[in-house]
Amino acid sequence: MKYIDDYRDKDLVEKLVKKITDSCFNPWTIMEICGGQTHSIMKYNLLELLPSKINLVHGPGCPVCVTPLEFIDKAIYLASRKDIILASFGDMMRVPGSQTDLMSIKAKGGDIRMFYSPLEVLKIAVDHPDKKVVLFAVGFETTAPAIALTIKQAKIQDIGNFSVLCSHVLVPPAMEAILSSPSNKIQGFLAAGHVCTIMGYHQYHPISQKYKVPIVVTGFEPVDILMGIYQTIHLLEHYEVKVENAYSRLVTEAGNLPAQRLLEELFEPVDRKWRGIGTIPQSGLLLRREYWNFDADRIFQLEDIRTNEANECIAGQVLQGLQKPNQCEAFGNLCTPEKPLGAPMVSSEGACAAYYRYSGNNKPKAHV
Repeated sequence: MKYIDDYRDKDLVEKLVKKITDSCFNPWTIMEICGGQTHSIMKYNLLELLPSKINLVHGPGCPVCVTPLEFIDKAIYLASRKDIILASFGDMMRVPGSQTDLMSIKAKGGDIRMFYSPLEVLKIAVDHPDKKVVLFAVGFETTAPAIALTIKQAKIQDIGNFSVLCSHVLVPPAMEAILSSPSNKIQGFLAAGHVCTIMGYHQYHPISQKYKVPIVVTGFEPVDILMGIYQTIHLLEHYEVKVENAYSRLVTEAGNLPAQRLLEELFEPVDRKWRGIGTIPQSGLLLRREYWNFDADRIFQLEDIRTNEANECIAGQVLQGLQKPNQCEAFGNLCTPEKPLGAPMVSSEGACAAYYRYSGNNKPKAHV
C-alpha cells in the first residue's frame, strides 16, 4: 500500500474485521497505549465493528493528559511573570491547573507563544534578548529528540536567555506500572507506533516475557489498528507471549539510533509523577548536569511547587484502563471541552475528548 487512503480502505477494513471475528473465541481485554490510536478507534467507529468479546481500553499515551498538575502550575507561574515569555504547544493552553489555565493567563496579558517546532522558540529568544524565554516541553520519546536538539543548538549558539521546563515521560515504565498493579486487567497491548519509530521495540521483549502479555506495535489508521488487533488476538488465542511489529513501514526493532544517542546525551531517567496516576519509577527525563543551565526548574527554583490532585476527575482510572470516559459521572455535563475537569477532555489525544467528539450516544442530549 502506498497512499494514506489505502489504510482507510473499506474493503480491507471489512476483511480484517472478519479475520478478527473468525479468530476470536475468548473474551480479551486489550489496551492501545496511544491517545492518537484512541481517537482513530473512535473516529472510525472501530469499537462497533469488533466482536463483543474484545474489550478495547485506553492507555496513558496522551502526553498532555499525563503531564503532572504541578508542572501545569509551574508553567502558569512562569507565564504570569512580566520578564518571561513562555512557549507552549497549543494543546497545553486549556489544560486546567490547580486554579487556572494558560489560556486564562494569556487573556490577562501573559506573554505565551504557541509553537510547532521547538527551534522556533530559539528564534524568539534571539529576537527578545531582554526577556527570559522558557519552552514548556511535554511528550513521550517522540517529541523529546526535537527538544534535545533544540537545547543542544542553544548551547552551541550560547543563547543564555533560553531554558526548558521539561516534563518528558517514557512509555515502557508506564506499561510496567499498569501490568504490575493489583487491579490490572490488560491481557495484550497495542504499542504506539511513533514511539517505536524512535526507540524501536527491543525494550518491549523483557516486559512481554515478565508479565506474559503479547505486545504488537501498531500504527494509527484503521487498517493499521485492525491489523494490530488481529495479530494480538492471534497471539492471545494461541497463548503466545511475544512482541510483533504491525507497523513495519516505519518501525524497526532497533529504532532511530541517532535520536536515541541524542536523548542519552542530554537526559537521564528519573522518577516522575504522572497526572492522575502517581509516581512511576524511572519514567521521566531530566537534563544531565552538563545542561543544567537550560533547566527552568533549577533556574527559577520551581522544585518546591507541589500540587495535590482533585478528587472529582477519574482521569487516572481512564488512563490506566480501569474505566472508560463515558463511565464517569461528570462526563458531558460537569466536564466538557469548554469546562474540563481534567486534561483528557481538552487534549487532542485525550480519551475523554475522543468519546465526547465521536461517540454521540454518550453525550447529554443538549450536545447531540
